[in-house]
Amino acid sequence: MNYLEIAGVIVGLLYLYLEYHANVWLWIVGVIMPAIYIFVYYGAGLYADMWISVYYILASVYGLIMWLRRRSASGQHKESATDKDTYQGIMSMPRKYYLWLGLIIAILTLGIGLLLARLTDSTVPWADGFTTALSVVAMWMLAKKYAQQWLMWIVADLACALLYLYKDLWFTSGLYLLYTVIAYFGYKKWRKLCLR
Repeated sequence: MNYLEIAGVIVGLLYLYLEYHANVWLWIVGVIMPAIYIFVYYGAGLYADMWISVYYILASVYGLIMWLRRRSASGQHKESATDKDTYQGIMSMPRKYYLWLGLIIAILTLGIGLLLARLTDSTVPWADGFTTALSVVAMWMLAKKYAQQWLMWIVADLACALLYLYKDLWFTSGLYLLYTVIAYFGYKKWRKLCLR
């Protein structure tokens, strides 16, 4: 039994709860979880996922700064923030980004897949590259508080669940299946909030 993977799953569940509620603490947990998964993915030969964990750590620092900056710009203080304040700033992503983000996903998938196929012993270079590309874009969308980030996570999480199942990471696969379901409800919730 891989206890490190189980620890990552437990921290991942906490992250999911905090993300669903748009709680700023998700960014702190967002540093801890990928730090654990760097070792899990390395052991499974998922090298792009290992490196995406490093990106998640950096993106979590960026996300924390962005969210705190928005909070201070709106005059909120941590002590007085209400549930309604927590969801402030959620918006719909401008349509002009759709094409660009699609191109970024395609370029990242191709680049990462080629690197993994040529420079590593990865048995799943293209799947690993694809899930990594989706996750890079989804994390940026989350930092911007775009409601559509949940749609990107649905695709990324489902693809990751299948990949991890293939690599015998059963607990992690289960976590990502749960992420997929929660992402659906997260999108519905955030979409209503940005329509107000």
